[in-house]
Amino acid sequence: MKQPLRNFGRRVLHWYDLHKRDLPWRGIDDPYAVWVSEIMLQQTTVNAVIPYFKRWLEHFPSVQTLARAPLQKVLKAWQGLGYYQRARNLHAAAKIIVRKYGGRLPSEAEFLRALPGFGDYTTAAILSIVFGRSAALVDANVRRVLMRVFGMAGKAGPRIDKTILVRLTSLIPKKRPGDFNQALMELGALVCRPKNPQCLMCPLRADCTAFAAGQQEVIPSVEARRYRRITAVVGIIRKNGRILIQRRPEAGLLGGLWEFPGGKVRRGETLTAALARELKEELGVRPAEPHRLMTVDHSYSNFLVTLHAYECRLKSDPALDPQRQKWARPVDLRKYPFPSGSAKIVERILEKRQSARD
Repeated sequence: MKQPLRNFGRRVLHWYDLHKRDLPWRGIDDPYAVWVSEIMLQQTTVNAVIPYFKRWLEHFPSVQTLARAPLQKVLKAWQGLGYYQRARNLHAAAKIIVRKYGGRLPSEAEFLRALPGFGDYTTAAILSIVFGRSAALVDANVRRVLMRVFGMAGKAGPRIDKTILVRLTSLIPKKRPGDFNQALMELGALVCRPKNPQCLMCPLRADCTAFAAGQQEVIPSVEARRYRRITAVVGIIRKNGRILIQRRPEAGLLGGLWEFPGGKVRRGETLTAALARELKEELGVRPAEPHRLMTVDHSYSNFLVTLHAYECRLKSDPALDPQRQKWARPVDLRKYPFPSGSAKIVERILEKRQSARD
């Protein structure tokens, strides 16, 4: 394996100065905004994050406003970005930062790591980008660049990340460490891409082991992601001009978000039979005259979901839990944070309502 490259940091930073994208969280002197951007960018593409980042700062322009906001408002602002635990951690960390640190992000690694949502990556990103500390970090883009440059064949994983961090610690410059970390991430995103890498544009091409061996697209080796397919059915239940919605438990996947009553379809079960069973289990009632409203295909985490929505009425009134179930006016549905698939159903309900008025 090669020794650390000569002028590695200088070459990467020179490329970055010439080719970095103009992104709304770059070049601003606001630790809070940088922190928000770093959390949003985890598991999400840059293009998807940009509008969310801008809207977030309109709703919550400071750590103080975020700390004071109700969690439901925070989750609503996050709706569509997925991995909602990130939003919950932002909210919880903001409360601690206001209460314990006077509204300022702490500048020491031990205090940052103690905050919700601060793992090794986020801690190093804040230390380097906000406070100018020489803290190396590894994300998918940095990992790919380093594995190719040093010819580190095999699958990505914790063991390889430890080796990469050791090497990066010897490479990261004392000046502009935050820009260096962003430069490596940018290089991986724009040039050293998973497929069809633009090697002729790479400042590290002359010393890249993978390029010399023609192995750019086989390092790192990638295992096909496996998704679990789920078919689900929900009821759009109306009463006195209102629609029944319910909130998911705080713990677990999509915790705290709102949804329509329903659930998974069992093997061999028809959609209407599954709807009847689910409403009986959840509400103690049976639906009458269900008719299809729409079908939504959606993916999240490791699941591919086909969600069937049926409009129906109930044969009797359900006994609701006021802490997690309510009758909501259609015009108010957009106020509640829904998972992306259910949010599409909300839009269809409102479109249908508007069409009936026209």
